[in-house]
Amino acid sequence: MSTDNKSIKILVVGCGNMGASHALAYHNLEGFEIVGLVSGGRTKEKLNEKLGSSYALFNDFYEAMKVTKPDAVSISTYPDTHEAFAVHAIENGCHVFVEKPLADTVDGAQRVVDAAKKHNKKLVVGYILRHHPSWEKFIAVSRQLGKPLVMRMNLNQQSEGSMWTLHRNLMKSLSPIVDCGVHYIDVMCQMTRSRPTQVYAIGARLTEDIPAGNYNYGNLQIRFEDGSVGWYEAGWGPMVSETAFFVKDVIGPRGSVSIVAKEAGGSGKSDSIEAHTKTESLLWHKAELNEKELFAHEDEWIDLTDEPDHNELCKREQEYFLRAIEADTDLSDHMEDAVNSLRIAFACDESVRTGQVVKL
Repeated sequence: MSTDNKSIKILVVGCGNMGASHALAYHNLEGFEIVGLVSGGRTKEKLNEKLGSSYALFNDFYEAMKVTKPDAVSISTYPDTHEAFAVHAIENGCHVFVEKPLADTVDGAQRVVDAAKKHNKKLVVGYILRHHPSWEKFIAVSRQLGKPLVMRMNLNQQSEGSMWTLHRNLMKSLSPIVDCGVHYIDVMCQMTRSRPTQVYAIGARLTEDIPAGNYNYGNLQIRFEDGSVGWYEAGWGPMVSETAFFVKDVIGPRGSVSIVAKEAGGSGKSDSIEAHTKTESLLWHKAELNEKELFAHEDEWIDLTDEPDHNELCKREQEYFLRAIEADTDLSDHMEDAVNSLRIAFACDESVRTGQVVKL
């Protein structure tokens, strides 16, 4: 690990699943120097041990900021802390990487973006699928299917143990279709390159283990200006079915493309973070018929050779963050996309609670 003056001193805030993966990237990348690990529990001690390091440990974010005086801050805490931590870091001269969602309200997300622009600091949001070459290919093929598109996606998680604890804690501030849905809403917007016009969503509270008024199953539908439509489904908890929990499918006038993840989509994988980004292969079906009205082309299997694991994807995210800082990259579109996908997700949340279609 380089510790020369060119290294970006980074404070890691949140040392659980995602925070640990990002810390591993900083630990191994030449351009970063970790100056502290922050968490409320003992995850920071476990992470230090895992990294074989003796990084400074802190219980309190604000104290850590004063002591370490970092150049950048990486935030992987619960969503209800994202806005306050990110704005404080930016106002104290730091670039910020923050896990999705950017904030727990749309106005809060906009305040973070406004702070980054005002202080000329880089803000990168953890949309991990944007750094996955197979998902980039999936999106590229979908754009060859014509318009309108029908996009069918879900990620249901049959969670137990520590993952169910994590999900219960997340649902204190966000529903599954907001927390996970922003990823897939972002993907749908990339596929259509069209403006969403309205959403409708339904939800159900399947457990007494979450606060009254919250729900642990949701299904959203989006209509786009170009006539495209999409749905996304997310459920968390020990009661969730693993039947068809992994659906990633796009249909257009010229055919369809689907992610076929035989391993990642198998039984017992629904609450595996490692499995959530895996693609393994794409199945491209072409709709063209010959003179006998039979299919003119055989289905094409696209085997995906660059299949990074979860830690490698986090490393690629941090390489992007590093390049953005070093090259002074204009991240205006990136930040706007993060706010827009969150705006759509919260509109879906509003639809669940009101039972009404929400126009955008």
